[in-house]
Amino acid sequence: MSVAPPLVIANGHLVLPEGAPAKGAIRVENGRIAALGDGVDTEGARVVDARGAIVAPGLVDLGVFAIDKPAFHFGGITRAALMPDQGPPLDRPSTVRYASRSGKPDLWVHPLGAATRGLEGGDLAEIAMMRDAGAKAVATGRRWIADSGTMLRLLRYCAMLDLVVVSHAEDQALVGNAVATAGEMATRLGLPSAPAEAEALAIARDVALAEMSGARLHLRQVTTAAGLALVRAAKARGVAVTAGVSPAHFMLSDIAVADFRTFARLSPPLRSEADRQAVRAALADGTIDVVASGHDPRGPEDKRLPFADAEPGMAGAETLLPLTLSLVRDDVIDMGQVFRLLATNPAALLGVEAGVLRPGTEADIAVIDHERPWIVDSNKMAAAAGNTPFNKQPVQGRVLALFKGGMPVGSHQRGA
Repeated sequence: MSVAPPLVIANGHLVLPEGAPAKGAIRVENGRIAALGDGVDTEGARVVDARGAIVAPGLVDLGVFAIDKPAFHFGGITRAALMPDQGPPLDRPSTVRYASRSGKPDLWVHPLGAATRGLEGGDLAEIAMMRDAGAKAVATGRRWIADSGTMLRLLRYCAMLDLVVVSHAEDQALVGNAVATAGEMATRLGLPSAPAEAEALAIARDVALAEMSGARLHLRQVTTAAGLALVRAAKARGVAVTAGVSPAHFMLSDIAVADFRTFARLSPPLRSEADRQAVRAALADGTIDVVASGHDPRGPEDKRLPFADAEPGMAGAETLLPLTLSLVRDDVIDMGQVFRLLATNPAALLGVEAGVLRPGTEADIAVIDHERPWIVDSNKMAAAAGNTPFNKQPVQGRVLALFKGGMPVGSHQRGA
């Protein structure tokens, strides 16, 4: 992308790697952060007045299913890690290379290479060649690799290549065609269901194999108390395991499916209230490392169906930031932890120079009014489809301005 002229974002509260947001300014030169803090030189620069707003790193969304620039820019996302579940799957260097170029110049797409050919759970894909083509990690896709021998070979190979393995942790033999978590709600509605323990069983196996292989394992969605306990114990033993979750699983329980609303048809499915509270506790104590949108916009042809026939997924990019900010208002986490979950930690897992405000790093910057109220409206979303379970819900937190490499992107308007 073209290099922006010098830029200064002044009068903001900077979200720095450590501590609470601090008053200061940022100077950007040649697309990178040149200086930050008090007394930043404004000479020769265009000055943007943040007017006391939060100035944070652009969000790094780890595990989206579609590239949806308007939604990403609305939500403050400057980098997105694309899941390999595409048509065709990202299981060859050519498809990975194409995906890595698909968002430029105003969005960096970081493809996750398919762990196995066709995402079928059998033969390993051309992982080293995909890494050279731009894959920043390897993922099992929407499904778990059931064969332990295949998973161990994958982990050992990725350990040698220093690539993170991103796993979908649900034992498919237990899940089958389930669309809900076994319990009172699924029974009342007559929905095909699977026990929540399907997650813990998959996590226990994957963690054991990661420990054997010395590989780095990222469990993309950990949504149950039992699964989180396994992650917590593995971390205490020194296993290189990290965990992620989407806002739906700390905001909603399976009560949200009570009226067969297909916008609440997710994968993994919504869990019990006890599990939801366990997720919030795991965010508070640092067991969960990443909050990601799982952005998966689906139109009427996938959602206007009986609940059991509808496709899982939600348009999550636009609500990722405000829903995570709600954890600050609820005293679950602080503002610094919000951006570690949304930017710093996912960037580190992907091995990309992003997710933090520091001199020398690329100027991916979001100016945010963390108290700005608005109402989620599925009919007015910037996403390709508005399938959100948070329709008509009031939230707080809006991106006022977004910069990729120091260049303004998206439709945000902010007076200079």
